[in-house]
Amino acid sequence: MSTFSRFLPFLRPYLSRMVLAGLLVMGVAAINLTLLRLAGTLWDIITVQRDQPKMTDMILILLGLVVLQGLCSMGHSYLTAWISQRIIADFRRHLFGHLHTLSVSFFARRRTGELLSRLMNDVTVIQSVVTETPIDGAKQLVTFVGGITFLLIMNWQLCLLILVLLPLLVLAAKFFGRKLKSLSTSIQDHTAAMSTLIEEVISGIRVVKSFVQTQREETRFALQVEQTLALTMRKAGVMAVFIPVISLLTFSAAAAVLWYGGQQVIDGSVSPGDLFAFVLFAGILIGPFSSAARVFAQVREAQGATQRVFEILDTRAEVSDSPTATRLSSISGHIRADHIGFAYDPRRPVLTDVSFEAKPGELIAIVGPTGAGKTTVMNLLHRFYDPTEGSITIDGQDLRHVTMDSWYRQISLVPQETILFGGTILDNIRYGNEKATQEEVVAASRAAHAHDFIMSFPDQYQTIVGEKGINVSGGQRQRIAIARAIVKNPRILLLDEATSALDGESERLVQEALEQLMKGRTTFVIAHRLTTIQRADRILVFNKGRLVETGTHAELMDQKGLYQYLYTLRLIELPS
Repeated sequence: MSTFSRFLPFLRPYLSRMVLAGLLVMGVAAINLTLLRLAGTLWDIITVQRDQPKMTDMILILLGLVVLQGLCSMGHSYLTAWISQRIIADFRRHLFGHLHTLSVSFFARRRTGELLSRLMNDVTVIQSVVTETPIDGAKQLVTFVGGITFLLIMNWQLCLLILVLLPLLVLAAKFFGRKLKSLSTSIQDHTAAMSTLIEEVISGIRVVKSFVQTQREETRFALQVEQTLALTMRKAGVMAVFIPVISLLTFSAAAAVLWYGGQQVIDGSVSPGDLFAFVLFAGILIGPFSSAARVFAQVREAQGATQRVFEILDTRAEVSDSPTATRLSSISGHIRADHIGFAYDPRRPVLTDVSFEAKPGELIAIVGPTGAGKTTVMNLLHRFYDPTEGSITIDGQDLRHVTMDSWYRQISLVPQETILFGGTILDNIRYGNEKATQEEVVAASRAAHAHDFIMSFPDQYQTIVGEKGINVSGGQRQRIAIARAIVKNPRILLLDEATSALDGESERLVQEALEQLMKGRTTFVIAHRLTTIQRADRILVFNKGRLVETGTHAELMDQKGLYQYLYTLRLIELPS
């Protein structure tokens, strides 16, 4: 229960409503018990006293109690559902918000489908245990305590026959519970793996079809389904034995009651109505016992899901604001890297002793062979990671000593793989600044050479771009992303300039849009095109994690080093 106690902060805002729902459901249980006791009295009135007026009055009382029970049941059912959905909605929002606080490294180590499974499937498993079970437990508690009390008062010898099987029920529940927890955790893990596989295949469906791997993916999925099915059927098998065993033990007590109580009726020491009421009470006690067995199984199942969910909530961001971090207000854009080093894995350094400087408004081109560390430099500048050695400063302030939110507001990233969200073009451009006016959006679109093609769509700026921008071309996606960056109006730009996948006209428009975007801003660009490199105020040449050359295009060509080698091999592209 210590695991589930961590949900108390989410329950606290709804405790008063939970108490009300509990009182209503306890009222239902109390009325049930009263109805059973009155049913025994009614039986004696009919069979022994044969009093018709009393019978009529008793039936009217029973009908009134049934109506009252129905009202209480309606109230607690709706209230319980409302509380349950609200708490889980709050928890999902909290979990989703926590994911946003985690560092990029967390997502690099995990698969999207797994996280999706924890956010959706695991939280659903937990839902009934932390919300509906406590309220239902109040009902079962009243039923059990009230039922046992009535039974002891009516006939303590018969009551002992029922209670003698309680230790067996507890032992059976404990035995089956261990198996259910293990199987449930395995099922949740396999379900997460299945979600991940689905997400990967759907995201890469073009590659799957192009490489004729449909059959392979279907086989992988079928194998995953069969493994999950096998575990689910093992769990079903355990449950198939578990519930009947509990029911058998419970009904054994009822059979003993009928045998022993029947003898007492024959002897005349117990009236038929009292035995009838006793049997009804004994029968209703099956509810709490069966419910306890079911809840025990659910709790065991939810424990695995809870551990998986709180594993995420217990994760702390590797890159976060320091306690003394200050907010950036306005900056000039002077960036300095001082002897920085970095490693994703401590055993394999990616950057070693790198130092460079970018003055306000300068264009810094970053070049080098694959694996040289160019992308890592961009990640450190954006502060997706912190250097393991040295420091990066903005206007003399260490990035680790300013708040991440205020830094991100000063910087904009235009990646090679443009990410658009599934709303309208207008929504995507305003993503950089939600308060941007229509005029500002249009101005940014014109600067990004996007306005004309946007206006050619029937819905213009209200055009739905589709998932990941599937309804627009690659060049159009990039220009929308550039317009988004212009609307944000950052002081620092980080660009991956690759346009090799575009046709000549799209590439020209994107390059012109990038030039508009870079005006007056400190810009770092992983450069692939000679036109950009020649315009750069400084070129940083990386190789094997080290900054090996620095200078302008002409200076580096004169040095006849790595840069000239790359240029000669046309690894730096000439303009088309």
